Amino acid sequence: MSQHLIIAPILIPFVAGALMLLYDDRQRAAKFWLSLIATGLTLAVAVALLMRAKLGASEGAENIGFYLLGDWAAPMAIVLVLDHLAAMMLLLTSVLALASLVYARASWHRQGQHYFSLFQFLLVGLNGAFLTGDLFNLFVFFEVLLAASYGLLLHGSGQVRVRAGLHYIAINLAASLLLLLGISLIYGVTGTLNMAHLASMMPDIDAANRPLLQMGLALMGVAFLVKAGIWPLSFWLPNAYMAAAAPVGAMFAIMTKVGIYAILRLTMLLFAAGSGPSAGLGAGLLIGLGMATVVFGMLGVLASQSLGRIAAHAVILSSGTMLAVTGLALAGGGEWMLAGALHYMVASTLAAGALFLMVEPMSRDDGGIAAMLALTAEIYGAKADLPPDDDGPDGPAIAAGPALLAACFALCLLALAGLPPMPGFIGKLTMIQGVFDTTDTSPWLGWAFVALLLVSGFATLIGLARIGIQTFWANDDRDSPVMAMEIAPIMALITVLAMISIESEAVLRYTDRTAQALHQTSRYAQGVLTAPRADDAQPPTPEDVP
Repeated sequence: MSQHLIIAPILIPFVAGALMLLYDDRQRAAKFWLSLIATGLTLAVAVALLMRAKLGASEGAENIGFYLLGDWAAPMAIVLVLDHLAAMMLLLTSVLALASLVYARASWHRQGQHYFSLFQFLLVGLNGAFLTGDLFNLFVFFEVLLAASYGLLLHGSGQVRVRAGLHYIAINLAASLLLLLGISLIYGVTGTLNMAHLASMMPDIDAANRPLLQMGLALMGVAFLVKAGIWPLSFWLPNAYMAAAAPVGAMFAIMTKVGIYAILRLTMLLFAAGSGPSAGLGAGLLIGLGMATVVFGMLGVLASQSLGRIAAHAVILSSGTMLAVTGLALAGGGEWMLAGALHYMVASTLAAGALFLMVEPMSRDDGGIAAMLALTAEIYGAKADLPPDDDGPDGPAIAAGPALLAACFALCLLALAGLPPMPGFIGKLTMIQGVFDTTDTSPWLGWAFVALLLVSGFATLIGLARIGIQTFWANDDRDSPVMAMEIAPIMALITVLAMISIESEAVLRYTDRTAQALHQTSRYAQGVLTAPRADDAQPPTPEDVP
């Protein structure tokens, strides 16, 4: 039963999303509760899988978990792999999804049809991308999450949203084409798409075929860079993320990390030490693009005049930081620096998600996009057509809502700027310590990265503080209520951030083990390739693997 638990994060939202398609759209309350139960179960499974990953590390297990679909032996099987990184990303996705889902119940799910089904299919794609162990199914899960995101981004209509949504669809379709072409080239050269099998084959690739293989990997890399929002391929992201509904924008904060996850996973598997002539390939490019993205995100935060656009650039800044650290790790950087980056990624993703959820209640008095869409829906009778079995679109208001919102905004500011006591500070401090402890990278490169890390935090502080002053101090006429179902998910995410900060030692131990596992390519490859089938009495030996 524990082995089958690995596929549960994919099956649970898939079954829930399919069942909700059978419900009439007037039964939104039933859809919400079914979606809430499914997301809660997915969160419980993610917690169980994370504990399993921690237990495997404490017992010295080389491979945390695997699932062979169809009971075929690897590398022929469609394999799902659970390791430290995958377990962490599953839990991060589930926490953000639960908060976003509850927030959407306030009003946003009413702006169009099939919101909850699309939401569950988005989780299918996200969880599948984090668990899959082969490139083709990574492409499949990418397309699943993108297809769901198209519907979610366009949810609610409006000229601004439709224009940004069509731009978003065109860019991602082009990136998907590059991804498919890259996968085809890789399969033509190696005859396999299993990541572990590719990692074991990299040192022995024929010199005549290696340029073609590297071309395929480069095409895949461009596609992942587009999806991660890396400069100069991030021109589409601010408008699309700003135009999205608040709960959709919160989920989009984790979608960029799917591209970062894919780059981190594949570079550490295929270009790490021991990969032959391809060892360290592209490290300098990743460092340069990551630093340029940090600069772009920092300037975007300073230039933005709305909270939604600042949140979008904060996502870009986080992706750039992770990409630069990935390049430094590939160039010989220490595991401690990567551990700090993973800690920072978790904190910045949760904080960015909370920031997106604050856009609607903070911009209500300013006539922002969310407020205008809500007003349009009211004018054209959207609220008059609500089904009679629903509890109402907004729920009860909280008397101290504006004060709670201001406190949450301040804590979110501290987390994104990397200031104590929030976990963003711990992640950045660990990265800086890791840079200084590393002797394999150029000193000036390390100093440049540290300087960017500090300056970007200061820029984030200035940009968000300006918005906070304009919203909570300069505006004395704020009288819009803050609903319970709006503030509760935001407070939940801030509480999770506080818990990460309190338990920072335990979180850093986990991210350190994650970084160590990413550097141990042979353990990942051996664990997947020797995974026993259900009807095998003994696992196959490496000589049995084709």
